[in-house]
Amino acid sequence: MNSPESLKLLFVINPKSGAKRNIDWQQIISEYFRQLNHTIDFFQFSKNESNQLKKTIQKFGPDKVIAVGGDGTVTFVAEQLLGSAIQMGIIPAGSANGMAKELEIPSEVNKALEIVLGGKIRHCDVILINEKQISLHLSDIGMNAELINLFKARKLRGMLGYASVAMKVLLRQQRMKVVIETKGEEVLRSAVMVAFANASKYGTGAIINPEGDLEDGLFEVVIVRKFSIIEVLKMFLKLQRFNPKKIEVLTARTATIETSRKMHFQIDGEYLGKVNSVKARILPAQLNILTPANNEETKNEVSKKDNQ
Repeated sequence: MNSPESLKLLFVINPKSGAKRNIDWQQIISEYFRQLNHTIDFFQFSKNESNQLKKTIQKFGPDKVIAVGGDGTVTFVAEQLLGSAIQMGIIPAGSANGMAKELEIPSEVNKALEIVLGGKIRHCDVILINEKQISLHLSDIGMNAELINLFKARKLRGMLGYASVAMKVLLRQQRMKVVIETKGEEVLRSAVMVAFANASKYGTGAIINPEGDLEDGLFEVVIVRKFSIIEVLKMFLKLQRFNPKKIEVLTARTATIETSRKMHFQIDGEYLGKVNSVKARILPAQLNILTPANNEETKNEVSKKDNQ
């Protein structure tokens, strides 16, 4: 591992993230590091190039790998770093940036880069879904996954676009019978959505899992019985919690859910079609993610930059 004075940093950039796709991230990042004693390199994101990224990491030998994009880019990078000592940074550049918001990483580029250089490491868990995909943040089956599918299919952007789709889904919300198995017990419920929650809130700011902790070696199964339009509007406008009378939360290390019919399913904002069975288990402390630290800690590298 290099000393803090000379780090090797690999930035994985998704040029298609978010509404503002004309930003030259490579130029912005290069300019920030122009007078700093670090070695930086860039990798252009593509979902079909996970093997190439892994090879790039092995060849370059970075101290830190930084995802520049939305939640899909963050997950893509995280998959290559699971269980490794390499630190992971995030530059929020997507539409919702759920994981960045959960970690309180600012959207302002220079502030996010300060965290890359002087942030505090959190040893974050991940949820393994169906033994093949990871979820860092929030996955769910039912109403929210349907909303994500409609939102992306219509290529809408911003809160107004999201709200218009949300109203349509809310007015026709479909209930499902679910059987949830965890801790050796089965729970039978009727619900409009069931979430596997590693984190506490969605990228919109709506809090679904107030007890969410990315480092506790557990996740929560959140059973939502019903949504009301007024309640959802309050959550998004004032960032209030879901009505506790309409949800049930189960704490788990492993869980299986089976539904009475196929329902929409998503992982960290990526729509994956309809399913009627999902398995999940926690993988503790898999990622070393850089997050905001105390003021005294975060500004060491920045003050060095300002003095040059």
